[in-house]
Amino acid sequence: MKRLVAIHFTEQFRLPKKKGKERFLLESKFEFAKELVKKAGQYILDHMQEDLRVETKSSSTDLVTRLDKEVQELLVGEILSRYPEDKICAEEGCLRASVQEGKVWVIDPIDGTNNFVAQQEDFAVMMAYFENGQGQFGLIYDVVKGDCYHGGGEFPVCLNDRPLAPFKTKPLGDFLIAGNSGMLETNEWGLADLSRSVLGVRVYGSAAISFAKILSGRLLTYLTYLQPWDYAAASILGESLGYRVVTLFGEAPDFQTRQPVMMVPLEMQEEIQSYIYERKRT
Repeated sequence: MKRLVAIHFTEQFRLPKKKGKERFLLESKFEFAKELVKKAGQYILDHMQEDLRVETKSSSTDLVTRLDKEVQELLVGEILSRYPEDKICAEEGCLRASVQEGKVWVIDPIDGTNNFVAQQEDFAVMMAYFENGQGQFGLIYDVVKGDCYHGGGEFPVCLNDRPLAPFKTKPLGDFLIAGNSGMLETNEWGLADLSRSVLGVRVYGSAAISFAKILSGRLLTYLTYLQPWDYAAASILGESLGYRVVTLFGEAPDFQTRQPVMMVPLEMQEEIQSYIYERKRT
C-alpha cells in the first residue's frame, strides 16, 4: 500500500482575542470548568467502591457503568444550570451538538472505563469548550492522581496551575509512542513499522491518559480510533504547546464521527506521517 505524506491543512479562522466583559465571562467559565471537573472526580472517588452496574455497548470490551451516566448527568446539569443557552456533545446518550454552532461543551465523563472497572486507576474526566468552532479551553482530569491539565486558547496550558513546556524536538528513536494494541499487532496504518523506529510503544487503555503524557513531554504521539469527545480537550490543549490532533490522513478531524486520529507535534508531523500507510476511506 502507498504511504501517505503529511497534509498541512489551513488553520481555522482565528477570532480576535476577547477583551473586557467577554474576557471576564470566558475567564469565569474557565474557572467554573476547573471546579466542575474536580467535583465530578470527587463524585467518582466517593462512589467507585459501590456496585458499578457494568453494561456493554457496541462490544464486550466497550463498557459503560452507572457512574459514567451519573457523572455525565452531574456535568450536564451543572453546565446547563449556569449556562442554559449553551449546548452539549457528550459520550453517553444522544447529546450531539456540533462544535461549529454556538457555545458547545464536549464531555467524556469517564475516559478509560475499562481501566476504571478493572484497575480503578488510569481513567479521567475530560471537557472541552468551543465557541462557533473555536476551541476556548480544554481539561483532562486524572481522577486518582488528582492531576488536572487545563488551558488552551487564550489560557496557558498547565498541570495543576504549573505551566507546561512546549514540545522540544529530538531524534525519533529517542521517543516513546502510544497506540492501539490491535493496530500494532496487525501493522494497521503502519503502526508496527513506526514502532520499530522509536524507543518503544505503550498502550494505556485511555485516550485521556495518553494525551496527558504527550502534554507533559513523556510521549511523542498517540495513534488510534477515537470519537470527538475522546480528542476534543487534547486538540485545544495541544495546540498551545506545538501539537495538533489530525486524522491519519493528515487532515483536521470532523468532530462528528469516529475516526483514526493521532496527536502529533507539528515539527515532526511529516516524519511520523511518512510511516503511515494509506487506507481506504469508509
